[in-house]
Amino acid sequence: MKSVRTVKTALRALRRNLMRAALTTLGIVIGIAAVIAMMEIGNGSSIAIKKTIASMGANTLLVLPGTATSGGVTFGTGSAMTLTPQDADAIADECPAVLATAPIVRVRAQIVYGNRNWVPALIYGTSPDFLVVREWTDLTEGETFTDREIRNSSKVCVVGQTIVRELFEGESPIGKEIRIKNVSFRVIGVLKQKGANMMGMDQDDIVLAPWTTIKYRVSGSSATVSNQSAETTTSSGNYLNQLYPGSSKLYPDVSSSSYGPQPVRFSNIDQILVATRTPEHIPVAMEQITTLLRERHRIRPDEPEDFRLRDMTEITRTLSSTTRVITTLLLVVAMISLVVGGVGIMNIMLVSVTERTREIGLRMAVGAEPADILRQFLTESIVLCFLGGLFGISLGRLVSYLVTVFLNWPTATSVEAIIASVAVSVTVGLAFGYYPAWKASRLDPIEALRYE
Repeated sequence: MKSVRTVKTALRALRRNLMRAALTTLGIVIGIAAVIAMMEIGNGSSIAIKKTIASMGANTLLVLPGTATSGGVTFGTGSAMTLTPQDADAIADECPAVLATAPIVRVRAQIVYGNRNWVPALIYGTSPDFLVVREWTDLTEGETFTDREIRNSSKVCVVGQTIVRELFEGESPIGKEIRIKNVSFRVIGVLKQKGANMMGMDQDDIVLAPWTTIKYRVSGSSATVSNQSAETTTSSGNYLNQLYPGSSKLYPDVSSSSYGPQPVRFSNIDQILVATRTPEHIPVAMEQITTLLRERHRIRPDEPEDFRLRDMTEITRTLSSTTRVITTLLLVVAMISLVVGGVGIMNIMLVSVTERTREIGLRMAVGAEPADILRQFLTESIVLCFLGGLFGISLGRLVSYLVTVFLNWPTATSVEAIIASVAVSVTVGLAFGYYPAWKASRLDPIEALRYE
């Protein structure tokens, strides 16, 4: 009950000088509004930056085949045939930290449309999940291929904006056919423009097709032939008799001396692209993938892996650095704004103590203790800052909304900032109001009553 009476008394004292109280809280209002607006704009910008960097590979892993060695000579990463599409499916199904996977078969070739030709930077045979991994699901027109086209080795493809510009001169390519090593592909979709990556490579200079079509119809390699990354483009020619694998068999002949089923290596792929759920899940995902592939490939504990994992550490480091800079900047702005508002509160409370000296003396004369005077002025200061914090939150949310509407800047509501603003406003009132309240409680009642 004493606390309720103290708050009511504080409100009556503030109401006697309403204009002065409003101008005093203006510093707190502007400070809290600036903090809320900056936090929401900063959160929106941080989310936009995360999406941009994630689309460039901040939450992706690359699983590469192992290294082949013969006679002490190492042929480099990717020279061994150790990865299969089943590995990609197993990673997606059995690794909780993984969001999606996409098997990739690469080829380097010229594409032709009419009397125009172009050599894309990337020709990938993959699955529809490639667009999920790369966060590229929005197409300008058309649609992507499905698992059905992969099973049927359908001759369909999706092209990037650079291909549209170079081959089709801006015309819609949907339904038209391009040739890759004399194999006709019908264009069924056009990817949305993505621009260059952090290394300056044009990400729109790309052709995507079912991996089975690229592997068996374009590269002409069967399950027992070396992977595409280990082949050179100069040794392969554009001959019609090389469209389908015919030089080797998918299943080996069983000899009369064989006992039981023979080990068969099925379709190998060049690499597996993995998307983790967040960039923070990358270390966990690497451990899960390593454990799973060692088990699937029958690798003993004392043997090295027959695969390699690559993560985008540089991009992740850039993301962390950017977020840290934004957070630090917002904290500096918040501290400056709130300190300025706190100084204003202290100033006006000192003036209030001087003006109400006779009132303080009268209360002490009728039995008020110094602790009661201290509590009274502290309550006035806290109520002043608390009301300023509420108005500041409302103003900050309004500014954030107007920025989104008129400037089209991304913003995101920060509940933590709102809660912290209320707590900080009360703390500022307590910290900067203590000295004036202490000074009021130390007044001599006789001198206070004689004060004019």
